Amino acid sequence: QVQVVESGGGLVQAGGSLRLSCTASGLTFDDYAMGWFRQAPGKEREGVSCIHWSGVSTYYADSVKGRFTISRDVAKNTLYLQMNSLKPEDTAMYYCAASTLWRRGWCLPGDYNYWGQGTQVTVSS
Repeated sequence: QVQVVESGGGLVQAGGSLRLSCTASGLTFDDYAMGWFRQAPGKEREGVSCIHWSGVSTYYADSVKGRFTISRDVAKNTLYLQMNSLKPEDTAMYYCAASTLWRRGWCLPGDYNYWGQGTQVTVSS
């Protein structure tokens, strides 16, 4: 049984940083693309950053390029999202997900099979 669990969310002031973590069990980590997604109230879920199972290819949404960094520790089956220079518009529920599909240049929620429950990120102005 696959389980995906996020942690690390919280309340931070604009300009601050947070690091999200995601631990996945029940799957072979380097057989899956992993991604971070977010959903703000009243908005659709969107791809923030995704990483190929090789760890070589990554995707970042334009809105987070240069501020967020995705990384992973295969030995720990853990995915990270380092978020710097946070803005109020980054406020959302952040989800981690795993997929056996990789589309270069895309990070689409519909491609991802296994999801965590989410961790809330709130950025105050």
